[in-house]
Amino acid sequence: MDAQALENAALAAAAAATTIDEIEHVRVEFLGRKSELKLALREVRDRETGMALNALREKLETAIDARQTTLDRAELDRRLTEESVDVTMPGARVRRGHLHLITQIRREFEDIFLGMGYSVIDGREVETTRYNFDALNYPPGHPTRSPLQTLFLDDDTVLRTETSPAQIRTMEAAEPPIYVVCPGRVYRRDTPDATHTPTFHQVEGLAVDEGITLGDLLGTLDYLIKSLFGANRESRFVTHHFPFTEPSVEALVSCHICDGSGCPVCRHSGWIEVGGSGMVDPNLFEFVGYDPERYTGFAFGWGLERIAVLRHGIPDLRELWRNDPRLLGQF
Repeated sequence: MDAQALENAALAAAAAATTIDEIEHVRVEFLGRKSELKLALREVRDRETGMALNALREKLETAIDARQTTLDRAELDRRLTEESVDVTMPGARVRRGHLHLITQIRREFEDIFLGMGYSVIDGREVETTRYNFDALNYPPGHPTRSPLQTLFLDDDTVLRTETSPAQIRTMEAAEPPIYVVCPGRVYRRDTPDATHTPTFHQVEGLAVDEGITLGDLLGTLDYLIKSLFGANRESRFVTHHFPFTEPSVEALVSCHICDGSGCPVCRHSGWIEVGGSGMVDPNLFEFVGYDPERYTGFAFGWGLERIAVLRHGIPDLRELWRNDPRLLGQF
């Protein structure tokens, strides 16, 4: 290799470069891994030759770096002179997200009851069988206690099947009057299909005071139905059974599709089930130390996914959790 010829060629090429791309090409050609100088350095076997080639490498690096600095400065000057930004032009629009439909309905639910003087409380998603079953008056052989229906973490610990345990803990911690709603995620061992998912959301309400009657419950739920589904919707209540309420009633809303005349959505009955409710069973009061002769109360529990399906005509519960923007963007 002719070191002097290589040096002259590299310095001339660097001086002739007029753009950033050209000086980078010069760097690769004369200092890159496959350049003549790099290959010669790999073959060095004596100290004097190695020192000479390294001195040449440093000289070329210095010259190329200096030329690149000059070109960088010239490019910056050009851009500052030729390019401009019109600050009066509108910027790029930033697309904003929005709350998930279930979150929207939960907050709407909370706002309705906050307006009636209720408090919103959170409960534990991991609960003991004492609060999830015993305190709610479930008998020992009730099907809900089976591992086929409930997700057990151990013999005494479960993922809550409803938000009712939060009501029990609230009553244990305070004396009446109590007016609370308990929203949250609950878990059941269900196979996912169009109407069931193993994880879903509930809002349960509890009112305990002196002189509360079934009429107070029906009036509250009628107000809730009209607030959620529209002032023109009618409510209806039929007897049912729940271990923790006596008497128990199921709330129905007039079908929003056929307006009560009968259609496939309401199974030609004109009514659609929305949730369970009832007067608090006295056994629950005894569990938390309330005097059932002095206090009465009502409780209800409604699924938020069911409300979403009924209000917006969503055909499959699973669509709410597939995160398809074509669906979620409608809300």
